[in-house]
Parts: sequence; C-alpha cells; structure tokens
Amino acid sequence: MPNPPSRRPISELMRTRARSLRRKPTDAEAVLWALLRDRRLSQTKWRRQTPMGNYIVDFVCLENRLVVECDGSHHADGESDAVRDAWLASQGFQVLRFWNRDVLKERRNVIDAILAKCGPLL
Repeated sequence: MPNPPSRRPISELMRTRARSLRRKPTDAEAVLWALLRDRRLSQTKWRRQTPMGNYIVDFVCLENRLVVECDGSHHADGESDAVRDAWLASQGFQVLRFWNRDVLKERRNVIDAILAKCGPLL
C-alpha cells in the first residue's frame, strides 16, 4: 500500500496561491474542470488547484491517487516537473500530464487517458 500524502500543515501562502489559481484558471484548466467536476467522470471526486507538500497540483483524485496536470509552454524543459513527479510518486500518486493544446483540441483523447487510470464510466 502506498504511503499516504504528507500531512504536514499547509502554509497560508500555499492556500492563498491555490485560491488565486482556482479563481483564474487557464482555458485548458477551465475546460478540463468542466469535465471533471461534480463527479462527472466515472463518478470520481476531483479537486482542483490543491496544495500537496510544496506543490499545488492542477487536479487530483485522491481515491484513485491520480494527479492530472495541464501544461503550457513554460513546462517544456521538464526538469522541475520531474522532481515534482518523483515526489508525488513517492507519496503513491501517478501523474498524467497533458499539453494545454491537447486538452483544448483533443479532449476525447485526454478523457480516455484519464478514464484508463480511473476505471470505466459508470
């Protein structure tokens, strides 16, 4: 059984930053949130812009231990993402990353990839 996520207290700065990110989503995040919210996808509960350790993840399904990230061009180098993904993996989470362009233009493929990790649509 994977380790539970670290339970150290979340700083007020992280909470404020997460709130700000929820208020101003990217176009891709808004589209994906419309598909995930209210248990619309496979009856799974999703949270958005959630602090986890020293990071804020775009979307997380705690029951399936799955993180979904929408990435723009600033993620092209991937070095900091690799460190972040390794930490999330050490906490028992799998990370799926999608380019914003794919979320906006290849929506069905993105949903199919998420469903493959969450289970079939109920």
